[in-house]
Amino acid sequence: MLSEEELKRYHRQMIMDKWGEETQQKLKDSKIFIAGAGGLGSPVSIYLAVAGIGNIRICDFDSPDWSNLNRQILHNHGRIGTNKAVSARQTLNELNPHVNVTAFTDKIVADNVDELVGDAQLIVDCMDNFPTRYLLNECAIRKRIPLVYGSIWGMEGRLSFLYPPETPCFKCLFPEPPPSEVFPVVGATPGIIGSLQSLEVIKYLTGIGENLKGKILVWEGKRVEFKRYKAYKDPECPACSKL
Repeated sequence: MLSEEELKRYHRQMIMDKWGEETQQKLKDSKIFIAGAGGLGSPVSIYLAVAGIGNIRICDFDSPDWSNLNRQILHNHGRIGTNKAVSARQTLNELNPHVNVTAFTDKIVADNVDELVGDAQLIVDCMDNFPTRYLLNECAIRKRIPLVYGSIWGMEGRLSFLYPPETPCFKCLFPEPPPSEVFPVVGATPGIIGSLQSLEVIKYLTGIGENLKGKILVWEGKRVEFKRYKAYKDPECPACSKL
């Protein structure tokens, strides 16, 4: 049950139409997996924690350095050298002690991805490399759970809600990985895309609103424009075509 403190904490969202205590309880009982505690993982985890998502599993094997601090707001200069997932848990517990945060310091690989995701209802992809994204995509397909994809570059970002066979999977959208490189990013960009990712999660868990299924949302920050493109399934996709 929700405590008196929780009822006060979540009051402003609970007065939304079709929300109330029952929907807030759904969030408290929910469990999600966040892959990455960096630029995207920061706003995603922060906004999900303060919304009352009861169980957050967050994974990152890396530690923050000075070049991360323009965007990775889970961390500060005092935590350089601390594992990002551990730092994330500390920040999220300070923001909302009613949320149970489990930190995983492992690198996500084929042998552990299913165990790390566990019984989460949804995967949030906050990674910056394609090999790991392909592993998360395959895990989501095996577990028959959605994957919320987000990516950033400079002042641009992309977002989609992937839930095959209803939608394309990540492999449908990106059959081949691009070259690996250090890319530019302004901190506000992951702030925007990560916030939208968290909203996709909240909509799915509450059943309020419509998720971004079958579409890719593109944010062009230089012109302050959102564009939506249809996402197509690959009938021969090696990851999802047999569903």
